[in-house]
Amino acid sequence: MMNARHLDDDGEDAQVIRLDTGHQQDDGSDSDAERSPLERGIASGLSFLRSRLAGDYEVDEFGFDPEFNSTVLLPFARALYEHWFRIELSGLENVPKGGALLVANHSGTIPLDALMLTVALHDNIDRCIRLLGADLVYQIPVLGHLARKAGHTLACQADATRLLGKGELVGVFPEGFKGVGKPFSDRYKLQRFGRGGFVGTALRAGVPIVPCAIVGAEETYPKIADLRPLARLLGLPYFPITPTFPLLGLGGLVPLPSRWVIQFGEPMTLDEYAADDADDPMTVFEITDHVRENIQHMLYEALLRRGPAFL
Repeated sequence: MMNARHLDDDGEDAQVIRLDTGHQQDDGSDSDAERSPLERGIASGLSFLRSRLAGDYEVDEFGFDPEFNSTVLLPFARALYEHWFRIELSGLENVPKGGALLVANHSGTIPLDALMLTVALHDNIDRCIRLLGADLVYQIPVLGHLARKAGHTLACQADATRLLGKGELVGVFPEGFKGVGKPFSDRYKLQRFGRGGFVGTALRAGVPIVPCAIVGAEETYPKIADLRPLARLLGLPYFPITPTFPLLGLGGLVPLPSRWVIQFGEPMTLDEYAADDADDPMTVFEITDHVRENIQHMLYEALLRRGPAFL
């Protein structure tokens, strides 16, 4: 901070204190690194509000708002990532810099695995993964809007192909609700990968498939039962009963602090196939089955590396 001195009306020295504008001075005395985390947070928040009021921000054709994502959405997920779960990453070097389709297992009753995967890639290799979500996600007004703000979009081939063509990292959970809503007794057992639509997308786009195994989400909300009549009434794929929900009310929504391992496998290139092979059901089935087996094997490896879930 710099001070300037001027004479007041009586000829006395009057000290004028210039406010810190948040920009580094020429002498480097007010560098951002010297600020406390609170000061940096306030400056970031004020900058965000200023750009919102001025309309000076960008949103892409899918509704992705990078500034809103990094300033509003990611900090909440990052708090869980850094201060609640203990997350170990493995194989980050296997994530390509260009377009690729990341395929992961899905679990946890509430899909926190998608949030933790997003933080891991954003904070460690500076990549925003564009997740493909189920129709239900975008039928819920607030959730659907926030998902698009975070860069995600509907799980359809057209959107995925456009994103991959732009060199984006696209993520998909082929198990869908069958994976995220499976009972705790089936933990880390992959469910069916649908009809392999993600394989057809990768073949047509000419991008590699990156297998990803996520261990730890299964223990956050152990699903021990399902109130199916209530789920049908609410239009949900399932209504879970866990050891803490609904017994503890809203307190039951606090996830258990499990240890996580997120492992990225070597990219599976599809160079030996042509784009037309995406229309061959047998080829798609064989590749889908190979990807599924690869991820299942990675899950077993990650489970052994992690050990006990809460110690």
